[in-house]
Amino acid sequence: MELAFESSTIALLIAGMALTGMIGGILAGLLGVGGGIVIVPVLFWVLKTFQISPDHASHLAVATSLSTIIPTSISSMRAHAKRGTVDRDLLKLWGPAVFVGALVGGGLAEVVSGDALRTIFGVVGILVAVNMAIPKTLVISESLPSNGFVNRAIAAVIGVISSLMGIGGGTLSVPTLSAFSFPAHRAVGTAAALGFLIAVPGVAGFIYAGLGVKGLPPGSLGYVSLPAALIIAPVSYLCAPLGARLAHALDARNLKRAFAVFLAITAVRMLMS
Repeated sequence: MELAFESSTIALLIAGMALTGMIGGILAGLLGVGGGIVIVPVLFWVLKTFQISPDHASHLAVATSLSTIIPTSISSMRAHAKRGTVDRDLLKLWGPAVFVGALVGGGLAEVVSGDALRTIFGVVGILVAVNMAIPKTLVISESLPSNGFVNRAIAAVIGVISSLMGIGGGTLSVPTLSAFSFPAHRAVGTAAALGFLIAVPGVAGFIYAGLGVKGLPPGSLGYVSLPAALIIAPVSYLCAPLGARLAHALDARNLKRAFAVFLAITAVRMLMS
């Protein structure tokens, strides 16, 4: 049976979702990170505030975040394609493996607990924060591995982890590609396309896993909160350009360090939730 909320509670939830989208959009435009890395923890705490169980809140936050990535990744992918920064060869090599990995990640939602989802988010979030805080880009090779199987394995792992974290392609694929000396603009552009290939199968898996689960908020399709997605996605989309404008007016290095601190604190709090 679904939870029933009073009108005042629903109004507060709407405000919380709008705030989640605003923060996610601004930071995505400001720092070039996927909005999911912000949306997931903020949405988790908003849902917990309204007495939704932590296990349900974890799955709802991840699944709803993935659903908001679908429209934004399409928009971003089209914009990057016009600039010629989507690497089609890399997309052909990594795309199918990323898709399968994300499908596996979404399928695991049925057996992975909320604690496990928060642990994955917390641990990877700390690693991403450390990577952002390091002044120099970590480089482990002058080029991508020549072995096709190794490439597909890397892509599949990115797909699985991204799906379970509720994030798009940029958070993990861009630093991974940078570590293999892949051109930065093409890494970001291709990551937008990878985000779509992560979000679609990931959402499908979370919807299936959440069908028939009791105690979910009104308007949930499986673990995807449709009302939250319909609020967060357009607000995030509209606020991203504001973040991009701010990025040109502020020091990028200091911003990345500040966000690294914010992300590390957020990740630790998720681990302690």
